Amino acid sequence: MSSDTKRAKAHLFRGDKWTGCSGLLSLDRWWMSKSAELINRWFAIVWVVGLLGDLIFVFLAGMVTALATGVGALPFYFFSEISERWKVGLWGLASGIMVAASVFGLLFEATAYGTYLQISIGVGIGVGLVVFTNWVLTDAEIDPGEYEEADFRKLVLILGILTVHSFPEGVAVGVSFAELGLDGGTEFLGLTVPVLGIIMTFAIAIHNIPEGLSIGIPLRNMSVEPRRMVGWAIFSSLPQPIGAVFAFVFVSVAQELLPIGFGFAAGAMIYLVATEFIPEALKQGAHLPSHGYAETATGFVSGVILMMPFLFIWLVSRRQASSR
Repeated sequence: MSSDTKRAKAHLFRGDKWTGCSGLLSLDRWWMSKSAELINRWFAIVWVVGLLGDLIFVFLAGMVTALATGVGALPFYFFSEISERWKVGLWGLASGIMVAASVFGLLFEATAYGTYLQISIGVGIGVGLVVFTNWVLTDAEIDPGEYEEADFRKLVLILGILTVHSFPEGVAVGVSFAELGLDGGTEFLGLTVPVLGIIMTFAIAIHNIPEGLSIGIPLRNMSVEPRRMVGWAIFSSLPQPIGAVFAFVFVSVAQELLPIGFGFAAGAMIYLVATEFIPEALKQGAHLPSHGYAETATGFVSGVILMMPFLFIWLVSRRQASSR
């Protein structure tokens, strides 16, 4: 029994009514203090459990995008070669999807939370980070053909380099789930999931398919089994679920930085499209009659058109939530 409780009981049995009242007040304060402590602990436990559930959900969303990279290697189960036109067209498709999702999804959403200056700062940071990391790793490019022959230290280096390219995509997923559990989304597995999060997960998953295809091509030339090609393709995108969880925690804790987070994800993705995806498409299509321009443009426009219905659904749900 605590000393406070003993003193309260001693006061109660002295026979003085005023002393007894003082003892009751002391005992009452002790119980109120303990009750408040228990309530605070309970709410802390509920908050931690809720946050853990959200983190698992966001991690799984990131894993969906990583697994989609493996889908890109599945055609090698059925075909020994993939047409150059298809490869170029898929890169264009992925580029169109990502630009549409970034501009009409992430940047448009950012305007609801902050100023154009904040968004511009986020875009600048996203572009700057990609530029800086690419500069640091200029001489550390990894050919997917080296995967099979890599030892543990080499695999760590490969994963570090892939993080630079995949992390911004994971950040885009994590930021888009910033309103997870809040009103205005759609019910899924007992959670209120923001429509923008679903759209970004879908967009990056589609975008990862040609990446998986490009990884599978050199492995195919090494006569690697298709199932191992799928595994290495998924391995290349493992930083995405990590980036998704990191970004989700960041914008959840610092809500005032949400517009910067949206701008960061959009800036990084648009810059990657302009400096890596489109050049890769044109590089692979250099031997085609149109030098890859027609196939890239067709794929790009198709990607933008493909995203329009999803973005329209998100816009309608957004307006309905704001009118409540």
